[in-house]
Amino acid sequence: MTKTLVIVESPAKAKSISKFLSRNYQVKASLGHLRDLPKSQIGVDLDNDFEPKYIAIRGRGDLVKELKAAAKSADKVLLASDPDREGEAIAWHLGHLLGLDSTKNIRVEFNEITKNTIQNAVKNPRGIDMNRVDAQQARRVLDRLVGYKLSPLLWRKVKKGLSAGRVQSVAVRLIYDREEEIRNFDPEEYWSLVAELRCQGGSFTAKLLHKKGKKITISSNEEMEQVLQDLKASEFTIGEVKTKEKKKQPAPPFTTSSLQQEAYRKLNFSPKKTMIIAQQLYEGIDLGKTGTIGLITYMRTDSVRVSDTAQEEAKELIVDNYGEQFYPEQPRKFSTKGRTQEAHETIRPTSVWRTPESIKEFLSRDQIKLYRLIWGRFIASQMSSAIYDTVTVDVQSGEYTFRANASTVKFQGYLTVYEESSDNPEKQDNEEGCITGEFKTGEKLTMLKLDEKQHFTEPPPRYTEASLVKKMEEEGIGRPSTFAPTIETIQTRGYVVREEKKLVTTELGEIVVSLLKEHFPDIVDQEFTANMEKKLDDVEEGQASWKNIIREFYTPFAETLEKAEEKIGKIKVEDQVSDEICENCGRNMVIKMGRFGKFLACPGFPDCKNARPLLEEIGVDCPDCGEKLVVRRSKKGRKFYGCSKYPECNFIAWEKPSPYPCPKCNSLMVEKNTRKEKKYVCTNKDCRHIEENKEIGQN
Repeated sequence: MTKTLVIVESPAKAKSISKFLSRNYQVKASLGHLRDLPKSQIGVDLDNDFEPKYIAIRGRGDLVKELKAAAKSADKVLLASDPDREGEAIAWHLGHLLGLDSTKNIRVEFNEITKNTIQNAVKNPRGIDMNRVDAQQARRVLDRLVGYKLSPLLWRKVKKGLSAGRVQSVAVRLIYDREEEIRNFDPEEYWSLVAELRCQGGSFTAKLLHKKGKKITISSNEEMEQVLQDLKASEFTIGEVKTKEKKKQPAPPFTTSSLQQEAYRKLNFSPKKTMIIAQQLYEGIDLGKTGTIGLITYMRTDSVRVSDTAQEEAKELIVDNYGEQFYPEQPRKFSTKGRTQEAHETIRPTSVWRTPESIKEFLSRDQIKLYRLIWGRFIASQMSSAIYDTVTVDVQSGEYTFRANASTVKFQGYLTVYEESSDNPEKQDNEEGCITGEFKTGEKLTMLKLDEKQHFTEPPPRYTEASLVKKMEEEGIGRPSTFAPTIETIQTRGYVVREEKKLVTTELGEIVVSLLKEHFPDIVDQEFTANMEKKLDDVEEGQASWKNIIREFYTPFAETLEKAEEKIGKIKVEDQVSDEICENCGRNMVIKMGRFGKFLACPGFPDCKNARPLLEEIGVDCPDCGEKLVVRRSKKGRKFYGCSKYPECNFIAWEKPSPYPCPKCNSLMVEKNTRKEKKYVCTNKDCRHIEENKEIGQN
């Protein structure tokens, strides 16, 4: 009887796949890479045309023996690692360790773990795609050259333990540059004016827009006073009235980037958490009597392509559950900007009939949240457009034109299932409200109130993890599989910290970026890094040699390294001296930056190793003992607020406490920040009073 060995990457995937194959198949897991560049040395032969020196990964010897024994006893071996460059490289390395011929049909791939897909895949193996492997080798060697050549320079010139990476350095620079924009931002004053007006059918508000047909900008109180003075002598009448029907198209189904962004906005999941849960949904969930099955397609993709089969299935569900009018006249086709691996599909449910409600009992809380998001986005992407009735009313008052906009949903369409969120939901182009009644051009209106407001332009917001993913995708920095690990790495290495969900460069991060910008501009240049990604795409498509790309990069890089070694002197990161005295040796302790923020350390290290947290007071007393509340960080780096007398007092709050007590019960209130507003909530469970849109204590 023929025995076929199938090797996948993870035990969970092996368990799922084995249930779809007959007893003639044995499924084992490689646990990812089994061969890689050595950690103790650069592992690239610079004198032999950048030939990589791969070795078996330490600690995996028993697993390699087990796989070799299984391969020897099998009649056929199929390598079924993930369907991307990384997966292709893993298959190639496996083939080398097991003594397989990579030109033979030993490679199978699939975008979803379902019975038909798996059974069809093992029947149609192919040879290893060396173009994909070479693209991955090029990335690995490039990153190794940058990391192992540039990092030691940082150790010698700045501080031991620092590291620099090809993509991570650009990510840190993006955050650093945004911080610079914020610091250098000069706010500009502007004013808005809204008129509350009464017409025959009721009342509405309109915003000042034009003067003499041109957009008006009011920059000072004096200018606003002149406008108000002009309006006193003028009547308000209805000018042009426009009504029209507006269609709103659904968003495309998810790619890796858009899934990470939307999961952050709607579920408050970090990119790392999103990918961990998506991996679980892809590899397979035990659905009881149905068995273990993959619920979504492969989650590392930049494609929005949908298979014909999935599209037909979605059509059937939409027509059956919602009606013919909820399916468009033609199936929707979405296009992806730039170059994508079109062999891949979008991220979608493997079967739309597995609705979130029908399987939620088998999923964890986070799994059902993410699955519901993916399922809803995909179904909505295949549905009819939403239709709005819109009305725009211009109001004339002398030389000035006010405008009122309103819209009502005429047909829900895809909104019945899902609506995409926004990074700035509070931002609107126009004040939009309810407009009722019939409007006739020339109709006189009664002005009830003029509401003028002073505003100041605001600096660009700091990046969140989601908006950084979006920026990296837009700039072509990295690929779907690299976004989450890059963001995780720059935080782990202390270059960036997360403050109130925003990413901020540390002092260490700023020093490193400044040095790289001055001496290695290409390494932190967005365009240079994006062009390198395009060159890697060329390798994958067989249009370029990977070693040529390495050679073109390394020659000038090595010259720059040599010059930098001579030019850069020792950069001393001066520690800030505090008023705190070391209780062990009497020295003034200094403020240092660690992974989880600033801390106090004795300058007598290593003779005196005393260190303790830097207690940053927030001006609020502990409600339990009356001592000061301070900023602290959890083991994972998350900021929280605790008593300065810990461990004697164990009070903590995850939201920032307000200095003003609850006006109802005098208990502690905490800040709750949403994308639209800041509000304060009482921590007393029996009260839970909420103060919105104003600073409490300043009534």
